[in-house]
Amino acid sequence: MKYFYIAITSIFLAYIIVLLFTYFYQRNLLYHPSENNYQGDNINFNYQEIFIDVEENIKLKSWFIKKDLKNLKTIIFFHGNAGDLTNRIHKLNELNKLDVNILIISWRGFSGNLGKPTEKNLYQDAKKSVEWLNKSGIEKKNIILYGESLGTGVATELGQENSFAGIILESPFTSMVDAGKHYYFYLPVSFLLKDRYETIKKLKNIRIPILVMHGEKDKIVPFNMGKKVFLEANEPKYSYFPKEDDHMMEYNENLLEALNKFLKSI
Repeated sequence: MKYFYIAITSIFLAYIIVLLFTYFYQRNLLYHPSENNYQGDNINFNYQEIFIDVEENIKLKSWFIKKDLKNLKTIIFFHGNAGDLTNRIHKLNELNKLDVNILIISWRGFSGNLGKPTEKNLYQDAKKSVEWLNKSGIEKKNIILYGESLGTGVATELGQENSFAGIILESPFTSMVDAGKHYYFYLPVSFLLKDRYETIKKLKNIRIPILVMHGEKDKIVPFNMGKKVFLEANEPKYSYFPKEDDHMMEYNENLLEALNKFLKSI
């Protein structure tokens, strides 16, 4: 019996250590700025590299693909939780085929930017990027918020303002709590989590056109989350759910067709 209690105590202490580690290092588990999958894709678009001021001594490295600011809508692209701007070259090569201007920003702590990524800080980064576009002569009514994975939580936060042309959510999650429970089912995620990105609760406040895109074979963000986001979204809403795609890795003609259809609707 003595050894039984020792074993139970050891397991309990080990679990407490895991809880403490997860709590204090959770942002290292969530944000991966150095995880790059860049395969040497050639850049097939012309862009201007800019640096957007967000706080004293903190600037966001960003790329601006400028075509026609007066007559075309402008997409502002909020990327996911891993990698730098070069990780999105293959996507930008395809998005550049659309009749839109594109601003892609990198979060603080990413792409060599100073600062640390947190939910609050990413919201601030996004708002400052919108302000930069406004100062460049682009009104909110001509801006489309485009969130990729983690970036969908940011796009949803800003989308509640309902002053933008539309919102595109690529591989969205219902909330970071739900995503955390999916990966760490053995932990009290609701209690531990600092950055919650509660997308599903904010959808009711969004009344601008929304396009939800999610691969049905997504191994990172479960497809059922994207499907739920679409079902909970207000009209007008559109969806693109490729059956064979894993975390929207395939930017192809079908995706561009879905995006073009959405652009024409707004």
